[in-house]
Amino acid sequence: MRVTKLMLIAVILIAVMNGFNSSAVAEPNDNMKLQFNSDGKFKIVQFNDMQDDENIDPRTVKLMEKVLDDEKPDLVVLNGDSINGDMETSREVMKAINNIAQPMEERGVKWVVTFGNHDADHTSKTGLDEEDMLDIYMSYKYNLNKPEAKDITGTGNTNLLIQDSKGKNAAFNIWLFDSGRYAPEEIAGQDFEGYPNWDWLRFDQIKWYYETSQKLEHQTGHKVPSLAFMHIPLQEFEYMWYASPSERTEESHAKAVEKHDITGEKNECVCSGPFNSGMFAAMLERGDVEGVFSGHDHVNTYDGNYYGIKLGYAGSTGFGTYGLGENEDHRLRGARVFNLQEDKRDVLVETHMVFAKDYGIQ
Repeated sequence: MRVTKLMLIAVILIAVMNGFNSSAVAEPNDNMKLQFNSDGKFKIVQFNDMQDDENIDPRTVKLMEKVLDDEKPDLVVLNGDSINGDMETSREVMKAINNIAQPMEERGVKWVVTFGNHDADHTSKTGLDEEDMLDIYMSYKYNLNKPEAKDITGTGNTNLLIQDSKGKNAAFNIWLFDSGRYAPEEIAGQDFEGYPNWDWLRFDQIKWYYETSQKLEHQTGHKVPSLAFMHIPLQEFEYMWYASPSERTEESHAKAVEKHDITGEKNECVCSGPFNSGMFAAMLERGDVEGVFSGHDHVNTYDGNYYGIKLGYAGSTGFGTYGLGENEDHRLRGARVFNLQEDKRDVLVETHMVFAKDYGIQ
């Protein structure tokens, strides 16, 4: 049975009466807009894979708070697997969401979410699916998620325009995609044994991106430069690391580092779906996306320039999920920072990782 709006409101009210911060249920502020600062700069922080339940590891929250206080971003992207499947009740889901919302809410920082493959693992127990969770996220005062694009696959697919420093024109755009959860049991009578079993972007999502991009160009008179966020990486992330779709050697990676200007680490597979969705080709043709950034693979932190489009990871922010293991388990816990400059040809002028160890969090 689908959870209704009234049921969601009841859940929220119960949460408040049981001690949740009142800002968790503030009315959405539809008048908030994103705009470059007077110096022409704009900063984004990406948190990925907090992936915890209602009893979140306090180090995760501390890391988020430290990054926010140090970087003072204009926008935060929670890029999937914000929570996990361990909750048993809707109230526990509310508490888990509140844990990761409060660092931004308490500081008045605007933020958005995408969904990952684990965010709805609790649905069969709690009755809350991704659409219900999107409603909960949108109930926060500083959340900027919007009702999703209609009649396409996934939840929360949308775009957010950033106005120039004078507040007159669209200077940049943020794409948010739901990259799905898991591959279906079978297609055409064939199962996915032996193949990656994660999901992939569907054609209707690519069509929506392409057509929306064209509309923005028509409305503004120019292609609006942008960043795209999706939880599960594109297959091109793997190709870039080795400068090849098939060769997997240290020699090929060494060539890739020079060819694609790769920095950062790769400590596990690029866990994409079994099919190449074609999204990268669509973005390459449109020529408006400056970078695509993902999470999902907790101990990958690299980024590079793949034929004019940056591809990159933000490592896991959450201390409650897997890391490198043993003595190095938490070494790559962190966040990714993006620095934008409106008057530059490439508006994304710089991106880098910051780590929990930088703040003495272990």
